[in-house]
Amino acid sequence: MIAIAPAGGADVAAIDALLRSSFARAEEADLVRDLCVAGDMVLMLAAHDEETGALVGTVAFSRMDVAVAGKPIAAVALAPVAVAAAHRQQGVAEALIQAGLDRLEQEGVVLCFVLGDPAFYARFGFDADFARNFASPYAGDYLMALPLQGGLMPCGVREHARHASPFEALSQP
Repeated sequence: MIAIAPAGGADVAAIDALLRSSFARAEEADLVRDLCVAGDMVLMLAAHDEETGALVGTVAFSRMDVAVAGKPIAAVALAPVAVAAAHRQQGVAEALIQAGLDRLEQEGVVLCFVLGDPAFYARFGFDADFARNFASPYAGDYLMALPLQGGLMPCGVREHARHASPFEALSQP
């Protein structure tokens, strides 16, 4: 069994180590650090093995600048999500993502964006059609959005969807 809760100070080193071991490059670990330092991290969840207390997964949601019909929309980016190798294919990533989306919806977030595999993220309701026509350097089939607040997409002209500035350091798609 795993327990999911907001990440705390005691999780910092373990999250950094997990991100560095889960991805081929250190960019994701550096991104999380930079989002935290810049004050752009909205929610970071940690999954711990209830028996051992070990960190087995994490997911991050950061602030975005999004506008529809000339109005700012409360939006976040989901990135990254990581699970320890020994705990993959056991639903940990799905549980982390769903817990985060549920919490963000309760907090009034309107849209969540993700850049990733459509086959994986579609199970949560993410769809590239919701992200289409937003001006973004990540625009395309792998940039997806999920309307929270009952699944209602804000009406009007989609203007821009800008990730927090630490994303600029990542390799472009």
